[in-house]
Amino acid sequence: MSQFNYKYLLVDKRATGVAVVTMNRPEILNAINWEMHEELEDVFVKLDHDSSVNAIVLTGAGRGFCSGGDQKSLDKGTLPSPTRSGRHLIRNMLEVEVPIVAAVNGVAVGLGATLALFCDVIYASATARFADTHVNAGVVAGDGGAVMWPLLMGPVRAKHYLMTGEFISAEKAAAIGMINEVITDGSVLDAAIEYAELLASGPKESIIWTKYSVNKIIKQYTHLLLDTSAALEMLTFKSPERAEAVAAFAAKRKRFAER
Repeated sequence: MSQFNYKYLLVDKRATGVAVVTMNRPEILNAINWEMHEELEDVFVKLDHDSSVNAIVLTGAGRGFCSGGDQKSLDKGTLPSPTRSGRHLIRNMLEVEVPIVAAVNGVAVGLGATLALFCDVIYASATARFADTHVNAGVVAGDGGAVMWPLLMGPVRAKHYLMTGEFISAEKAAAIGMINEVITDGSVLDAAIEYAELLASGPKESIIWTKYSVNKIIKQYTHLLLDTSAALEMLTFKSPERAEAVAAFAAKRKRFAER
């Protein structure tokens, strides 16, 4: 049996040394439930320990990269500690020695945006959009958004996007240095795989240690901010604003309209 026997992830290890990880819930834009969350935590550890893997590509099946957390699942989740699980996922990604290339083929929202932005190189289709919409759900951006958005675009821009939940287009994201490339012709996945193969064929140790050196500052910011923002997210899950956001969504009305 394959060590990558997952329900919601597809893992394609190629002879070129590239492993392609596909989030596979296309019917709901690859929203992450608890089981998929645990699979993501696991797959990065296994790939990191696989000496035949020299680069990783992360993408989503269908027309979206990842629409964030599956709220129906997460609200009813049975993980012993959602906060600890969120920390594990981000830190497991950061501990992967080889480069991770994101192929963002559509919307990347909330945790989906966080996953993309924690990759080392980010390719996006021309129709891709990024947003951290935690605030619209009445909660704090606690799953890593408060770490990477300020690092990639600066705190002033980041506060705007994190406090409004506004989307940013792939074109604008590339213009401000938030992502690397917008693929306007052909498949973003093909382009990301081609780039990953370039890295996989390069001097492995030099690439690993270069990534390690640059990632020191990301790890420091993560250590500084992730625990606090994750705890605040869990705290606001019990707030009146969260209850209002859930009720408004169920009633299909504007959130926070009665304040």
